[in-house]
Amino acid sequence: MEIIATNKAPAAIGPYSQAVKVGNLLFTSGQIAINPETAQVVEGGIAEQTEQIMKNLGAVLAEAGLSYTDAVKTTCFLAEIADFATFNEIYGKYFTGKPARSCVAVKDLPKGVLAEVEVIAEFK
Repeated sequence: MEIIATNKAPAAIGPYSQAVKVGNLLFTSGQIAINPETAQVVEGGIAEQTEQIMKNLGAVLAEAGLSYTDAVKTTCFLAEIADFATFNEIYGKYFTGKPARSCVAVKDLPKGVLAEVEVIAEFK
């Protein structure tokens, strides 16, 4: 197992890694809308938060030598299912390879954010 870490995405806020490589797969931890430069949740609604989440995931993937098109599965968590359409529109700009996905609404997310996304990607 190889730990992947970058300062271009938020540092882990607990006892976990931003991502780990196992064999030909990369497993990212869930990314939330924290700006890595300020360590603060970005202001705004679901659109602004989703954009930041995608930037954070992109940085973690890039650190591992991968991109969004290498994603094979994502898991998405929304604080409000009513945000799905906006979230989905932004998500679709990044995950153009259309990986498998689960998307669920949950009761609460860390730091009161509106969404969280984790990725499994494949090294080819």
